Amino acid sequence: MNPHQLLHPRPEGLYCPPGDFYIDPVRPVERALITHGHSDHARPGHGHVMATAETLDIMAIRCGENFAGATQVAKLGEEVNINGVRVSFHPAGHVLGSAQIAVEHNGTRIVASGDYKRTSDPTCASFELVPCDVFITEATFGLPVFRHPKPQDEIARLLKSMSQFPERSHLVGAYALGKAQRVIKLVRQAGYNETIYIHGALARLCDYYASRGIDLGPLSPATLDQSDRTDFAGALVVGPPSAFADRWARRFPDPVAAFASGWMRIRQRAKQRGVELPIILSDHSDWDELIATIRETGASEVWVTHGREEALVRWCELEGIKARPLHLVGYEDEGDA
Repeated sequence: MNPHQLLHPRPEGLYCPPGDFYIDPVRPVERALITHGHSDHARPGHGHVMATAETLDIMAIRCGENFAGATQVAKLGEEVNINGVRVSFHPAGHVLGSAQIAVEHNGTRIVASGDYKRTSDPTCASFELVPCDVFITEATFGLPVFRHPKPQDEIARLLKSMSQFPERSHLVGAYALGKAQRVIKLVRQAGYNETIYIHGALARLCDYYASRGIDLGPLSPATLDQSDRTDFAGALVVGPPSAFADRWARRFPDPVAAFASGWMRIRQRAKQRGVELPIILSDHSDWDELIATIRETGASEVWVTHGREEALVRWCELEGIKARPLHLVGYEDEGDA
């Protein structure tokens, strides 16, 4: 069948007419399939939500227990029939619980990737390649300039700075869902066993990750209300980027401002944020991973969404792959990439 009859953009989001459902809708709808828990993809107010168990749990933590009228757990790899359309969820490697959604009807399979990365991540299931006729890819870092370094090398730079400046605290800005837990886990894997201090905004999600078997080691609240500033000399503190612009961050002793994001590849962005130690660590695929994934899916058509759409569309055209931008509205990079 014509793939545009199976999935196409509407103001509410990506809609499947034969199945009568949306994928990651930006407005309340009757039936929504959700790829992952970041708020630009997972919004409350839908009548029925289908997602992985972890994503449903994360939505409950972030949006409240009554975030949807009803919920349905999607088991990875299990095929479900929705009004005659076959649907299955597959690991996306983005954050805990993230999934690609395969939609198949009348011999046509479309895979909506949501956000994804190919680099190994100790805090979530690895990306699974799903062959398809049409691949819907994100393009957050869809420019050749974006080639992410090895995560272990970036964490080694952080630990080296901590050893060089033991009198200073190191404040790492990392988004609350996914990035913060990944930073903490990578630091643990690098051999750092001391207590890591976290902003209160991270506590519930870190606890949830731990409940899912992801050991983050000893964590304590990064509060200074009843402590002396010197108590945090040499400490590693992790918090959401928004917290680094308020008085909370200024309470620490001569802090080294660090920020974990793929955008730290752009020096001007680091300078604008006042980042002393940029850590290039992304939960999205870089240029090489994007084009490799497109090739490996075997898709004859590619739809590109939220990001640097034009460059990736142009690359596909040069490779003889039919491509178009979706121009979906409402998807911003909530996770600071």
